[in-house]
Amino acid sequence: MQEAKQKNEQNSKAELKGYKEKILPVNKGRLTLERDLYFIGMTQRGYEVEYDVKYEEGCSPTETLLMSLAGCLSIDVVHILRKMRCEVNHYEVEFDGVRKPDPPQYYKSFDFMIHISGEGITPKKIDRAIALSQNKYCSVYHSLRSDIEVGVKYSIE
Repeated sequence: MQEAKQKNEQNSKAELKGYKEKILPVNKGRLTLERDLYFIGMTQRGYEVEYDVKYEEGCSPTETLLMSLAGCLSIDVVHILRKMRCEVNHYEVEFDGVRKPDPPQYYKSFDFMIHISGEGITPKKIDRAIALSQNKYCSVYHSLRSDIEVGVKYSIE
């Protein structure tokens, strides 16, 4: 039993070997007030995000949180499927998050709909890739509140 568990852990590590090893152990950035409630955020590598409470020139922090979760899940799922010898020809994820109406207006739930096509893709493989992302690999997911409900659906085209 212990041997099987160790072998399973080794296989899981091998599945994501590469990009998960290249993380920056400390993330840094800067957020600068430009005017009113409009900010420019910059990552330590120079990427910019515009935050605008009026939604005129930028997005809200909660929008980028939702998109970060979708991005993390998607990177994991596509990478894991490729390790399962699937050829992913098309991948798109639609997402929405429901927020509490009163402060603090945190997300109460997230829903994702993955549209995917390619060779060798099966429901069993996608379910496994989603489970590995949610239960083990998605850093964004594991950084969120434990009471958030996250639903993920998919369609194989």
